[in-house]
Order: sequence, then C-alpha cells, then structure tokens
Amino acid sequence: MWGAMLQRYQKYTPKPINIAELKTALWNDLPQEFIDKAILSFRKRLRPCVAAAGGHFEHSLNTERA
Repeated sequence: MWGAMLQRYQKYTPKPINIAELKTALWNDLPQEFIDKAILSFRKRLRPCVAAAGGHFEHSLNTERA
C-alpha cells in the first residue's frame, strides 16, 4: 500500500502543501483492493508478532511473494 501511495504522490501535481491536501492526494480513489491486501498482510504479520511477544519475528514469516 505504501508503494501505491508513493506512486500517487509522485504523480500528483501540484504537490500538496498541507495535511488536508496530502490526504486528498493519497487517499481519494485509492482502490479498495490495495486497502484489503494491506489489511490481510497486517494480520499475517501480527500473529507471529504476538507469538514472539513483540520480539523479533521476521524470520518466521513466509518469504514467498504472491
């Protein structure tokens, strides 16, 4: 999702000059698919984080990309 937001920011002209404009530039018309994928990714990372009691858990994540 960060990548999609970065692409939107880079293409946005003129650049936002305040928080309200930045929110509009990044969030308006952001496809729901990106949001859904980010939520699923967060859930997948949250479980190992909780199991590790907040400690290092990246090694336990599946490194395959879809």
